[in-house]
Amino acid sequence: MEPISLSQLNENIKQVLAQHLEPSYWVIAEIGELRLNQKGHCYLELIEKDDEHTMAKSRATIWAYTFRNLNGWFEAITGSPLQQGMKILANIQVSFHEIYGFSLNIRDIDPKFTLGERERKKQETIQQLINDGVLEMNKMHQLPLVPQSIAVISASTAAGFGDFMNEIEQSGYRFDIQLYNVLLQGDQAAASIIAALHNIAQDGDYDVVVIIRGGGAQIDLDTFNDYELCSHITQFPLPIITGIGHERDETIADLVAHTRLKTPTAAADFLISAVYTFEEGIKELQERVNRNAEYRINGAKNQLALVSEQLKYYTRQHIQTNDMQLKAFQQRSFLAAKRSILYQQEKTDLLRKQAQKNAIKFIELQKSLLSQYQNFAKANAPERILAKGFTISTIDGKSIHSMDKIKPGSALETLSSRGKITSTIKTVGSHYGKKEN
Repeated sequence: MEPISLSQLNENIKQVLAQHLEPSYWVIAEIGELRLNQKGHCYLELIEKDDEHTMAKSRATIWAYTFRNLNGWFEAITGSPLQQGMKILANIQVSFHEIYGFSLNIRDIDPKFTLGERERKKQETIQQLINDGVLEMNKMHQLPLVPQSIAVISASTAAGFGDFMNEIEQSGYRFDIQLYNVLLQGDQAAASIIAALHNIAQDGDYDVVVIIRGGGAQIDLDTFNDYELCSHITQFPLPIITGIGHERDETIADLVAHTRLKTPTAAADFLISAVYTFEEGIKELQERVNRNAEYRINGAKNQLALVSEQLKYYTRQHIQTNDMQLKAFQQRSFLAAKRSILYQQEKTDLLRKQAQKNAIKFIELQKSLLSQYQNFAKANAPERILAKGFTISTIDGKSIHSMDKIKPGSALETLSSRGKITSTIKTVGSHYGKKEN
């Protein structure tokens, strides 16, 4: 074969492609890269993946005139401009230039395919959560009666977080709020939010978790359709409230969360309303207690007044009855005392007369006894006894009552009717009633 020039080779390729290829093809691919140049041309790298493996890759171009119209129309329908990571159905024209080589020119993009692809992935994720048996797990948690310790997952610079905090501060209620700053869009957003959930579980005792995003492109919501993120949300040990900020599009995160609110402001209002409802309930209970207490106090007052009147009546009756009984008792006591006095007077007169008689008898008896004693004394007078032949002996002038007191040498005086004899005791013995040998 004769050698040919490079230009000839490229011309041959161009002719072969032109003869065998259709004017254009509808191609399904993912945008791997996307960049705009100063003139408004859009340069893309289209890829095809099998799980995480790249099956095909090719450069593509959307010329400036086409891109201005195409991108605006696409964003109006999908809510998001063309961007990296998006799966599209594009009408592509294959061209080959002798100098610039092979290229794909995108002439049109079907936005309905992109929406359908996102919905398909969304439904697959929901079905996987159902298969896992975890879709409704977070909804089983009991919301605190008065949630006050709040963990907030958001970006510190997000407008939605600012709206949330403004609403909380204007409520006048005090909440303990801790922000966990995360990425809300991009490839790392889901992992960033999952890390925040892990930190919340480890850090402290919170009542609820609030995930706040605010407004933005529809494609950015894909972060909240991520399977791993939604699986962590539904299985989280605390109630999770979402305020992602899209009324028309419910994400899977909204679906699996305990409570889904439309906006960050609505999420704040939800927490405020819980405290307000509790406060109103306390006020109502207080009013009921006050009404019940007032009712009971009035009833007690009426009952007390009735008892007081009854007590006065029965007291008067009792006093009157006791007064009559006392008067009757006084009368009976007076009569009894009078009879007792008369009886005691009669008894005293009788005792006095009896005592007088007894005294007279006693005096007469004593006189008789005294006369007998006088006669006995006269009969037993010492003179009369001595006249009968008896003698009276004394030792040292003392009567002899015991032999123990008689000592030899003592003076013994013997008195008789004829005179007194004085003797000196020589010996003392006890021979009364004995005979000497």
